[in-house]
Amino acid sequence: MRIAIDARKLRDYGIGTYVRNLLRHLARIDPRTEYVLFCRAEDCGMVEELGENFRSVAEPARPYSASEQLRIPMDLRREGIDLFHAPHYVLPPLTPCKSVVTIHDCIHLRFPQYLPNRLAYAYARSSLWFATHRSNRVLTVSEASKRDILKYFRVPERKIDVIYNAIDERFGELPTPEEIERVRDRYQLNAPYVLYAGNIKPHKNLERLIEAFHTLRRGDLEHVKLLIIGDEISKYATLRRAVHRYKLHKHVRFFGFVPDKTLAVLYRLARAFVFPSLYEGFGLPPLEAMASGTPVITSNISSLPEVVGDAALLIDPYDADAIADAMRRILLDSDLRDDLRQRGFRRVAEFSWERSVRRVRQIYEEVLAG
Repeated sequence: MRIAIDARKLRDYGIGTYVRNLLRHLARIDPRTEYVLFCRAEDCGMVEELGENFRSVAEPARPYSASEQLRIPMDLRREGIDLFHAPHYVLPPLTPCKSVVTIHDCIHLRFPQYLPNRLAYAYARSSLWFATHRSNRVLTVSEASKRDILKYFRVPERKIDVIYNAIDERFGELPTPEEIERVRDRYQLNAPYVLYAGNIKPHKNLERLIEAFHTLRRGDLEHVKLLIIGDEISKYATLRRAVHRYKLHKHVRFFGFVPDKTLAVLYRLARAFVFPSLYEGFGLPPLEAMASGTPVITSNISSLPEVVGDAALLIDPYDADAIADAMRRILLDSDLRDDLRQRGFRRVAEFSWERSVRRVRQIYEEVLAG
């Protein structure tokens, strides 16, 4: 049996986390199946380290490009592949074998303004349509995403399997005191702070978070800081303008990208983690914060209540006052912080990459068995 997996997004955020954990755990639980991974040339060395039953094929076609529509099917034919797993929503029409596709969310349909033009929107919608209708099985990461897929694409519900994500193992490792002090000194973390970490896009609702932080500081919490971690901050000048509008330039800090070990420490040092997103297919950052022992505030919509359960304060993300009130409660109530911390540890334990990947592997067998 020969299974191919599209691993071109191995180094990305979001889908990259999914791909890395999928491959890591397949390597642990399945030493017999031959896996062929389509990846960027610079990632071939990483693939070979997974085990003797993993082989890399350098694929120059960029994700979401016209060339992938031809090159991927050619690769599948040349390699004699029995099943192809596309871990994002692109499944080329000429795919010559059985297939499984993972659709993490329908964000390009919910927020088409993120795409550069109408042609890109048409490409995304047609790719999602083909993936849902022509694949043998559709995997998704939450019941909320499953509802979206059923809403936009009329496919049999039994064709869609919900398999939850989990956190990377690194967030379960306790940083050493030396690592914590190094991060504290490097970033001059001398005051209590609330933290946001994730992508920097409009649906993450960060302008409203900044407004809520302004409201929070009008009381007796003027010493609290807000840290925002995420790449591509420079693309969204509206965030900087919001900071200056509320005269918060000394109190809101933008860190951009930080290494994983640094992020793990920043989670642990935060008084609260705030994630007021308007839409998530799954939403890993709240779980990462919980695994780090940090109380979480997040939205009461999309997949987020499903992910955090009773282990977070849920707020209306469209209400800045509600976000501010939740931050105030956590900052001032040590008993609440302790309760949320313990609930968070229990909640995180309910998610497991090993269990999830075992289910993915079972679906491979089901599809190949017809």
